[in-house]
Amino acid sequence: MKTKVNEISIKYRGSFKIAEAPKITSSEDATAVFYKTWNKDKIELQECFKIMLLNNANRVKGIYEVSSGGITGTMVDLRIVFAVILKSLTTAVILSHNHPSGTLKPSEADKRLTEKIIKAAILLDIKVLDHLILTPDGQFFSFADEGLL
Repeated sequence: MKTKVNEISIKYRGSFKIAEAPKITSSEDATAVFYKTWNKDKIELQECFKIMLLNNANRVKGIYEVSSGGITGTMVDLRIVFAVILKSLTTAVILSHNHPSGTLKPSEADKRLTEKIIKAAILLDIKVLDHLILTPDGQFFSFADEGLL
């Protein structure tokens, strides 16, 4: 009996030189980049969770939408988060999600998720630099700035 298995291939394609990518030095920098990529028609309708993938110089390699959910929440599968981080050979990440309600205060679920991602990242030597909550009107909350990381 002949055994068959699928071959797995991993690809990362960039359309520009990494030296031209935005360099993140603050929560404001990261927020500006996230807002540029957010679907303005959905930001006040449904919650989305995204990750910003950074290289060792904190230049943005890309942004990946992990999940899109309902009005008050979205499911985040850590296996998908870390599959993307590892496949892209990312060394640091910034987490982000929106609150369609406009509330800047992180929920207990937001805090637990952040803690869970940080614990997993430590095992893989990946830095979680921040978790940002964005609102439809352009405001944001930074876990790092508020000392919650």
